[in-house]
Amino acid sequence: MDARQLADRAETVRRFNRFYTRQIGVLREHLLDSKFSLTEVRILYELAHRAKLTTTDLVNELGLNAGYLSRVIAGFEKRGLIEKTRSKTDARASLLALTRQGRASFEPLDKASHQEVAAMLEQLTQAEQQQLVDAMHQIEGLLGKPSQTYLLREPQAGDMGWVIHRHGALYAQEYGWNTDFEALVAEVIAKYIRYFNPAWERSWIAEKNGAVVGSVFLVRHTADTAKLRLLYVEPGARGLGIGKRLVEECIRHARQLGYRKLVLWTNSILIGARRIYQNAGFKLVEEEPHHSFGKDLVGETWELLL
Repeated sequence: MDARQLADRAETVRRFNRFYTRQIGVLREHLLDSKFSLTEVRILYELAHRAKLTTTDLVNELGLNAGYLSRVIAGFEKRGLIEKTRSKTDARASLLALTRQGRASFEPLDKASHQEVAAMLEQLTQAEQQQLVDAMHQIEGLLGKPSQTYLLREPQAGDMGWVIHRHGALYAQEYGWNTDFEALVAEVIAKYIRYFNPAWERSWIAEKNGAVVGSVFLVRHTADTAKLRLLYVEPGARGLGIGKRLVEECIRHARQLGYRKLVLWTNSILIGARRIYQNAGFKLVEEEPHHSFGKDLVGETWELLL
């Protein structure tokens, strides 16, 4: 990425921040009529939703000045909104918690804020609401602490088109492959959809924070042999073991269906995928140079006896 691209993207983020700040400002105008500042409400929110917090936790989570936070906490304590208990593991730290009066003061603010957000969402269609929530999940996943949780599920409407799109985009970005590869993926998926036989075939979609982050397909090749196809994991979801889990599900299901062999075709340049196959017990049985997708490649056939 050159400096100009980075500058343009930075400006896009700044523009979004200004827009979002205005939106949140509108949603929180009602809080200005309360006896709490917006920062005080943020502190109350954390204390209402998380147990065993210390002032250090709040400083780190909310990015507040330690001296300012201490003054706010002292004010809350004086008004009977919070109580302190000495930590059993660290005698220097005090655990903070809302009192009954503190919760009674916070609950109307929390309810009003929830109603404001719900009113904003009601202006959108169901599809637009889901699109907005998905985008927020994606931003949170990219900029926040990476979540270690994901799920594997059966494909839903729209998933197949997404898998084609992401294969085309990712392999172009990471390996410079042209649209011939995207066409191949589209052909594989079209054939899978048209001739899908649930008695012999299966596919899995990996989902994380509401977004598709990976896929794999188990398809019938012969009466005793199945093929593993279209394994992929999004860059932001790598390192969580998703690829390994997808391959394991393929192997487990192939055995349950009575296949005696599982085969796959890949290319030597796909180091990460090859490592997963090798660790799962697949053996490299054939190599063949070829020119495909705009590149000179070495195709590989791997197989696993079940």
